Amino acid sequence: MRSTSLLFFLLLASTLACAQKPRSVKARKATVKEGICGTIVEKRGNHMPSPDSPRPNAGSTPVEREVLIFKRLAMNEVDAGENGFINSVRDAKPVKTVMSGKDGKFCMSVPAGHYSVLVREPKGLYANLSDSQNNINPVRVEKGRKAQVTVEITHEAVF
Repeated sequence: MRSTSLLFFLLLASTLACAQKPRSVKARKATVKEGICGTIVEKRGNHMPSPDSPRPNAGSTPVEREVLIFKRLAMNEVDAGENGFINSVRDAKPVKTVMSGKDGKFCMSVPAGHYSVLVREPKGLYANLSDSQNNINPVRVEKGRKAQVTVEITHEAVF
């Protein structure tokens, strides 16, 4: 009887210990020391300058999207569509993909280097920025650092 009670007590204690919630979500997440972190926001509607809307980011809404990181892509390496959409990245494969949270935030580890950040929209891959060398939404990750980016989805906005 005594051994049965002891066994029952040990099972109950181990079940309760396993059922407890972790102290914080941050404790379980790996910390990104080198990579790309940022926010995905969407702008819709009229964003023409106006004295009624002096805030530069008025109407930006954080969104949940699939974020794709490629080695730096130039416009001549993809088949571009309209309004920032990319019809094909040809043979390029993403280095990493991740979903942004409902708050639009994402973070992923990638080694130091040059990358292009694209998002998946229902109509296809999207990136509306390029630099003077026609690199698509370029991001540079330095050794031991995190690059911070904000990706704006603007294909349903007017500027």
